[in-house]
Amino acid sequence: MTASSTRRSTAVRSRIAAVGAIAVAGTLLLTGCGDQTKSKNNDSGSGSASAAAPLADKLPASIRQAGIIKVGSDIAYAPVEFKDGAGKTVGMDPDLADAMGKQLGVKFQFENGTFDALLTGIRSKRYDIAMSAMTDNKSRQEGVDPDSGKKVGEGVDFVDYLTAGVSIYTRKGDTGGISTWSDLCGKKLAVERGTVSEDLAKSETKKCTGGKKITIEAFDDDQQAQTRLRSGGADAASSDFPVAAYAVKTSGGGKDFQLVGDQVEAAPYGIAVAKGNNQLRDALQAAMDAVIKSGEYQKILAKWGAEDGAVKESVINGGK
Repeated sequence: MTASSTRRSTAVRSRIAAVGAIAVAGTLLLTGCGDQTKSKNNDSGSGSASAAAPLADKLPASIRQAGIIKVGSDIAYAPVEFKDGAGKTVGMDPDLADAMGKQLGVKFQFENGTFDALLTGIRSKRYDIAMSAMTDNKSRQEGVDPDSGKKVGEGVDFVDYLTAGVSIYTRKGDTGGISTWSDLCGKKLAVERGTVSEDLAKSETKKCTGGKKITIEAFDDDQQAQTRLRSGGADAASSDFPVAAYAVKTSGGGKDFQLVGDQVEAAPYGIAVAKGNNQLRDALQAAMDAVIKSGEYQKILAKWGAEDGAVKESVINGGK
C-alpha cells in the first residue's frame, strides 16, 4: 500500500493528488500469512502472449511462454485496487497492468493477499511480482525490518511508477483536535498492518510526552480500519492520500469522514520484483515507460484521481 523508508523504515507509503481531483471513479514486514485467495473475476490482463506486442522479447522465456505474470496484491485499497460490485478487480494498478500487458504480450493475473505477506509471497515464488500501492523504500529494498533494523529477507527491487503521500482522516465533524501527527498522542489510530501509516505511527508515538502514547490498531486491510473508525472505535485512521481521499469522497455518500491536516512524506510507489530477477524487472520498466510515453498512463491516473502523482519516467529503486 505507501512511503519513504517505512501497502509502505519510518517514512511513508503515499500518493499525491488534490482532494478535488479524487473522483468517485477513482509493507517490508515479513510477518503473517493472511488471505491468499486468487481473484477469480479479474479481467485486468491483456490475454495470451502475442508476437505483435512490441516488448514481448524482453520478458524471461518462462513467463513469455506461460503468457501470465502472477501479481500479489491487497485488493481492498480503493481506488488503487479493489473489487467492484460484480466482484471484478478494478482500479489504477489493474488498469496500468493491463496497459503494460499489451506492451509485453502477457496477462497480469492479480491474486489477493494481505499486504504484509506480499513480499514473502514473492520469495516463496507464489507471485512473480507485487503491485499493491507499495512504497519503494530502502528497508524493503534491503530486506530490513523497519522496527528492529535487522535483516529479515533478501529484499526486492522496485519499478517505480507514481508518487504519493500519507494522510490522516477522522469522522466527519468529529476531529478531536487532530490536524497533525503529533495531535495523535493519547488517541487511537486505525491503520492497515504493514503499511507506512503503521510505521509512521510507531515512530511518532516515541515522540509523545506525558505518557500519552498513540494507541495503534492495525488491521488486515484498509476497509477494516475504516469500519473501526466509522463505528467510533478509533479517533482517526491513516492511509495513502489517494485512498484516504477516496474514502472521504465515497463512504456514506461523503458523510462519514473528513481529511485533517496535510499529507506527509511523499514517496514512490513501486512494483516489487525479487532480487536477481533483472530481466523481468527491466521488462516491466520498459513497459511502464512505454505506457507513460503513449499518454495512456496519464489517462489512467486521471480516471482514478491520481494524476498529481504522475511521474515522467519509470526508475529502478528510486525510494530512499
